Amino acid sequence: MTQPDTSAPPAPPTRSAWQDALERLATDRLTVHAGGGARAQQRQHDKNRLTARERIRQLTDDGTPFDELMTFAGWEMYQDVGGCPSGGTVTGIGQIQGRPWMIIANDATVKAGAFFPITAKKVIRAQTIALENHLPVVYLVDSAGVYLPMQDEIFPDQDDFGRVFYLNARMSARGIPQIAAIMGNCVAGGAYLPVMCDTLIITEGSGLYLAGPALVKAAIGQVVDSEDLGGAGMHASIAGTVDYKEPDDAAALKRIRALADLYAQGDSAPFARRRKETLPAPERDLTDLVGFDGSRTYDVRDLITALVDGGEFHEFKPEYGETLVCGFARAGGYPVAFVANQRTVIKKKLKSGGEPGLRTRIEVGGVIYGDSADKAARFIMDANQAGVPLVFLSDVTGFMVGRDSEQEGIIRRGAKLVNAVSNTVVPKITIITGGSFGAGNYAMNGKAYAPRFLFAWPSAKYAVMSGNAAAKTLLDIQLAALKRGGHQPDDEELQRLYDEVKSKYDTELDPRYAAARLWVDEIIPPNDTRERLIRALEACAQNPHQDEFRVGVFQV
Repeated sequence: MTQPDTSAPPAPPTRSAWQDALERLATDRLTVHAGGGARAQQRQHDKNRLTARERIRQLTDDGTPFDELMTFAGWEMYQDVGGCPSGGTVTGIGQIQGRPWMIIANDATVKAGAFFPITAKKVIRAQTIALENHLPVVYLVDSAGVYLPMQDEIFPDQDDFGRVFYLNARMSARGIPQIAAIMGNCVAGGAYLPVMCDTLIITEGSGLYLAGPALVKAAIGQVVDSEDLGGAGMHASIAGTVDYKEPDDAAALKRIRALADLYAQGDSAPFARRRKETLPAPERDLTDLVGFDGSRTYDVRDLITALVDGGEFHEFKPEYGETLVCGFARAGGYPVAFVANQRTVIKKKLKSGGEPGLRTRIEVGGVIYGDSADKAARFIMDANQAGVPLVFLSDVTGFMVGRDSEQEGIIRRGAKLVNAVSNTVVPKITIITGGSFGAGNYAMNGKAYAPRFLFAWPSAKYAVMSGNAAAKTLLDIQLAALKRGGHQPDDEELQRLYDEVKSKYDTELDPRYAAARLWVDEIIPPNDTRERLIRALEACAQNPHQDEFRVGVFQV
């Protein structure tokens, strides 16, 4: 008689990895939010000024979320000069008088709000998001100007400091409202930013000048105090540069809110005009569905239904090209079109090739095959034709390689998909839930493909290939170099070299590394995804313009 199996069943995947990751994310976020630290915050308060995040809390509508963007800009960068938490500036979208505004606030607790290279890039990205989505902008200015020891990395290039003023002017020309409040220093080239806005507010004790007293003395020998050179009173009564002079931060923020309430509301995007009542999504803990390390398979349709209204998903060609799942749904009442990497193992039916019956093969989830690329390219064209925003759920290993795949035309078919992604005219939002490797990053609307917003989960891994594969490849390169030099490493040295290479690569795979360099806009907890997605769509809805969809030369 067969004895019953009394051994313990395999333990279900635990949430410990997720718990550790989410707790670390929360801790790291608190570290960033501290800016230059408690002493620097107190110095700001001693000047009767608020910190950047205190200003934002007073500016935004009570009880509404502030969707911070690029929180981890500069993470673990510039360590030799004390670091630059959050890039020395706070950016994000908040509700002001019931309307979403992009808010860009210098953090004077970090090097007096000076611009590091990453600061300029962060402000430019925030302005670009505002420009693409027609979001009105508030600048809360409190900056000592460019961080001079790094001026060569901040000043001259196309996407450096000068681009800030270029975007200032471009937004103004498109009728996108911009309000600036000088609430501390506003020095040198940075002085152009507030003056190029629709409205300029300044607080008592603040300064606005191209050159401060010390530089004026050094340059032309003139001795002048800060107030006469560029104080609030001078600009309000003599130069006429500012529109409103306020006694303190609270009064300036109140003024901004009053002015913001007066601006006309433009038309909404075509897709937003088809918005319906929001239905709740099925309740699901997404960390139970998706494993942290990518080793567990899951059906991405379960993830999609957990994000959309009523769990209703209209899947496109469900039995074809199954490693990419495509289809239409609603999120927050808005119509959306999903393109998502399937993470199950698929038994694929093949053409008979002259043999009786059908043949099959196993396809690996997360890999893009030729038929998947064909399907997704066609679906993206349909979404553009329908005027429906695209949402990419990216957990991709890359395109399939090998003889069969090459003979099936994977390069040609992959190029078709990349073309469709590149030329899309509807808003695109990308959420990286796991791997984002190699050319798969391109096909799934990575940063180079101009997503309106790009979010990443703490589980995201962002690189040209996975850690183990990269470590082995890089180790082979090092070994070849050592052997050419006449050195044959022993097993112990080989292991040490491998560990060093893998450790470095694993550090670069961490989503904080990507977020530090602005390759992603924000790291978000999985269970916040639906709400962040809906509010991102609300931001996209502010732009009523949609270009004509054209693809040029299209591989077939």
